[in-house]
Amino acid sequence: MTIFIQPSALAVQTTYIVGAGGTYRPFEYENSNKELEGFDIDLIKAIAHVEGFQVQLVNTPWEGIFATLDNGDRDIIISGITITEKRKQSVDFSLPYFPAEQVIVGQKGTEITSIASLKDKIVGVVNGSTGDIVISTVLGRNNTAIRRFDNTPLLLQELYEEGIDAAVGDVGVVKFYIKMHPGKAFDLVYDNAFEPQYFGIAVEKGNTDLKNKIDAGLKKIIVDGTYHKIYEKWFDSNTPKLPIDIE
Repeated sequence: MTIFIQPSALAVQTTYIVGAGGTYRPFEYENSNKELEGFDIDLIKAIAHVEGFQVQLVNTPWEGIFATLDNGDRDIIISGITITEKRKQSVDFSLPYFPAEQVIVGQKGTEITSIASLKDKIVGVVNGSTGDIVISTVLGRNNTAIRRFDNTPLLLQELYEEGIDAAVGDVGVVKFYIKMHPGKAFDLVYDNAFEPQYFGIAVEKGNTDLKNKIDAGLKKIIVDGTYHKIYEKWFDSNTPKLPIDIE
């Protein structure tokens, strides 16, 4: 008896090795089982699903993460990577998938409306962060009104306890903290003076086929609502509008 097998049954899905850091909660971090999870992890899995490929996740330290594309150890890296012109010279980026903007955090009912209104306030930042750089420019690097903290949880706890008047930090990290601490109410204040920045998924320079797959998958999960569900899981229901043309 002759058995006919449909061609699709013979198809083997391509597996791409994905590098992601394990220390940038909530984008990628190791859980108690030493498995990577986070917004970025859910996102790349969703893209892989709609594009019909598999991913093998590998915890990859930030230092040297770009080199793993050059030497072939990784096919994709997704690790809260801000798209910059300098980085575009060595890797190819997907379409932007997350607005990596800074946000001002005030106590509930704050009268703070902009960066300019921070000049007479005690402002907290994470030491060495983008927020630190921005506020140091506005208030002066050695201004004693700037309080520097080791991480965002410490920063926002101090704000909650009214030890500082406002904080400036990465919007994703701030939103995740607020989601995890529903009893602590804050107001978020956006200012166009913050330079717009976005995270992108990186592939080896010249790997247009893989980049196109990722871009196509990202568009699909935006259209079908998957992106919104992932965003809501980690942050809130205010899904950002990305600078992507959806046909």
